[in-house]
Amino acid sequence: MLTISLHKPEFLSFSHYGFRNFHKFSRTPSSWTIRAMNNYSGSFETRKKEELSIQVPAKSIYSSDTQRLTDADLRFDRLQVPEKELMHERKFEFGQFVAREAVIDEEYWTAAWLRAESHWEGRNDRYVDNHKRKFAEQEFHAIKRRRTSLHGQKCRCIIMVRKEEKHIKRTVLKGVVGTLDLSVRCLLHGETFPGERVKAPLFCSIHGTGPNRYGYVANLCVAKSARRQGIATNMLHFAIDLVKSNGIEHAYVHVHRNNTPAQKLYEKMGFEIVEAASSQLVEEQTYLLCCKA
Repeated sequence: MLTISLHKPEFLSFSHYGFRNFHKFSRTPSSWTIRAMNNYSGSFETRKKEELSIQVPAKSIYSSDTQRLTDADLRFDRLQVPEKELMHERKFEFGQFVAREAVIDEEYWTAAWLRAESHWEGRNDRYVDNHKRKFAEQEFHAIKRRRTSLHGQKCRCIIMVRKEEKHIKRTVLKGVVGTLDLSVRCLLHGETFPGERVKAPLFCSIHGTGPNRYGYVANLCVAKSARRQGIATNMLHFAIDLVKSNGIEHAYVHVHRNNTPAQKLYEKMGFEIVEAASSQLVEEQTYLLCCKA
């Protein structure tokens, strides 16, 4: 068993809503805030030292009780995938970052851990580390399940990674700074927006095409060390471009009603509240937002 004594990273989430509920413990959608952070400044040597450090949760994936993760043969000292090996992958570059689809298990795990940190950030609970570990493990496997196309619904795990630099070698854990899920889904018979409460036939096809298909964004979160650098905005740009490239006209996202910063972020990207859905989402305390791709 590999043991590494390291300190825990801190992360901040940009909206996430609708994590699956698992039987081991309950989850409730959490609101998030955007906190101010000065742009990174420092000498090359200081930055190099920082980038070479590895931050992983204590007692997490190295534990013997996470047998399924061990079976996945995850290597947490694995370096970032070289850009030359991703020449044919679609990506979106800006500044010192690149948005693309996750391609290896270590990237899926890091995305899952970012979401776990985001979900439990700021909560005072003596068992919070255990909750994060369970959340990340379950989300890791959920991400891999969602990648499989089912009834016309395809899901991509999008990540934002730091660009390669000549004198710096980064692990996957250090290189991934943001993530979101982008699904291609189909409206059910009679629906005019996702989740609309309609009386659908007992048997109906959900293999939709054309206007019945839509993009759905979820689980958007950004590492604390990478906030205030346009990562959330540019991941959304990439996601919307992917929606367009699939011939899809609309993208949707759920946002908590008290999440004013999140609403401003999505509004800046062209999302608008679906008023017809608001009355049906009162109990969930969320808004459904739509963007024309």
